Amino acid sequence: MSDSLSTPEHPRPAPGDHHPGESVRRTRAKGEPRFPDGPRADPAGSHFERRIRSFQPRRSRVTAGQADALQRLWAKWGLDIDGHDVDLAGLFGNDHPVVLEIGFGMGEATAQMAAADPGTNILAVDVHTPGQGNLLNLADQGGLRNVRVANGDAIILLREMLPPDSLDGLRVYFPDPWPKKRHHKRRLIQPEFLGLAATRLRPGALVHCATDWEPYAEQMLEVLTAHPDFANTQADGGFAPRPGFRPLTRFEGQGLDKGHVVNDLLFRRVQHEGRRDH
Repeated sequence: MSDSLSTPEHPRPAPGDHHPGESVRRTRAKGEPRFPDGPRADPAGSHFERRIRSFQPRRSRVTAGQADALQRLWAKWGLDIDGHDVDLAGLFGNDHPVVLEIGFGMGEATAQMAAADPGTNILAVDVHTPGQGNLLNLADQGGLRNVRVANGDAIILLREMLPPDSLDGLRVYFPDPWPKKRHHKRRLIQPEFLGLAATRLRPGALVHCATDWEPYAEQMLEVLTAHPDFANTQADGGFAPRPGFRPLTRFEGQGLDKGHVVNDLLFRRVQHEGRRDH
């Protein structure tokens, strides 16, 4: 058994045949895409690329509402990370500033930030299909036109698809901490990643990271502080208070109730005097 919307043997259910929140799990023919009009399973063929990845794709059940959003909205608001150049003004239909968010979970915080700041476009990247569908659904229900959902590897998006100086911000909230020492090389916030991101961020762009894993927070602070293309916004060189534009999510609140410590890091992309940045 595998996830699908319909096959000739199992036609698409009528609107009243499922309930909100009900998982979609039906048989589909071999080779049939999971969502014919939705995100592709491997848009860049990235499994052929020999590189340590910071993400672990997860197969989870998709609710009927999420599946419906993927089918209806992907062609309009979705982007498969396939290595082709992206025209951000064309993607959003305007020339507003664009912030890249890497890893958005189920999208609740992303939708709240988009609603609070309609003049900023958010390009939200994840590989979790239920979360992609949920964020599309939230954007649709909230009338948000400044959210686009990207499916695939953010490294390929940054390296091959976005032009230099095209982003006004980068958000990385609660990335996988890869707590085991042998897995630390999989953590996203590394010098190589920051060097790549710097080429796509305009001078003055804000890099905002948050994590509830304190050893990872310390590593983020160390790596960002040492990188010549970024400067800490905090005069004391330490962590920042949670800014008002980052919503306190339900899951974060539960962690705080259990005594977890959440650290925010706010760094600016710097313009070096005497040389032209990328």
